[in-house]
Amino acid sequence: MPLTADVKAELITVRDPRPTARVAELTALLRFSGGLHSIANRVAVEAELDSDILARRVARDLMELYGVRPELHHVQGSGGRAGGLYAVRVIEAGETLARQTGLLDQRRRPVRGLPNKLTTGSRPDLSAIWRGAFLAAGSLSDPGRSAALEISCPSSEAAMALVGAGHRIGIPAKAREVRGVPRVVVRDGEAIRGALYEMGARRTAGEWDQMRQRREVRAGVNRLVNFDDANLRRSAQAAVAACARVERALEILGDEVPAHLQQAGELRLAHRDASLDELGHHADPPLTKDAVAGRIRRLLAMADKKAEVDGIPGTEAAVPVGAED
Repeated sequence: MPLTADVKAELITVRDPRPTARVAELTALLRFSGGLHSIANRVAVEAELDSDILARRVARDLMELYGVRPELHHVQGSGGRAGGLYAVRVIEAGETLARQTGLLDQRRRPVRGLPNKLTTGSRPDLSAIWRGAFLAAGSLSDPGRSAALEISCPSSEAAMALVGAGHRIGIPAKAREVRGVPRVVVRDGEAIRGALYEMGARRTAGEWDQMRQRREVRAGVNRLVNFDDANLRRSAQAAVAACARVERALEILGDEVPAHLQQAGELRLAHRDASLDELGHHADPPLTKDAVAGRIRRLLAMADKKAEVDGIPGTEAAVPVGAED
């Protein structure tokens, strides 16, 4: 997904100098990209990432923040994923790191959500949590009816923790399960733009919003064009039906048609696409729109009454199929 790659490329360059924000981003990134594993009966911290650049950045942050030197491995992604994945592993000091980041509690139990000290932190810390989670497991679709910013979560508790952090900084996210995978989803166009901006992808947020606005304008123009086309079709069908009924009325009445009604009928047939107001201007002397409409109504009513008496089809029978409306 090109948009997802653009967002992640920009977020990788965001470097919040505050230690608490760096810890929040790194912890969320570890939590949403793998978390804890048991290797040779030892607790290991592992992250599987889709970018070599991101993997090296995580490794550097682990060394700078916690003094551990992780292992880097290129592994084959599931489903034949192009390029595979990049694993960042800490085995030797894995349990200590897990405790320091809050992925393990004091009783050596895995934390299923996110450490409480992170989700109750400052606004920059909460933004960093979202940035780390998106870098680990986020995606962004094109603007449109089904536009969405989504983050796959390792557990429903992690999803709820991310939703809570988002609400505290104005991101109206929702947790849901899609094909058995917990996800956090942001759908409204303005909310997606706000989430991107809050995470630090401000250039991509502006580009995404411009794309959204262009699509909305284009959709609005298409709706207007379709509306105008529909109106034109209805007008054309109404004109065909009106002329067919007038022709039938003049045929039914023959010499019995009053002169002023015949004049109105002939005006209608002579100017088939004209409005009633325009027909009035063609009359001699000129007539109002209401006068023309009244005379045509009386012409049709008189013809239908005579047709009923004579037992012959009335004016409605002359309307072509499809022109009734």
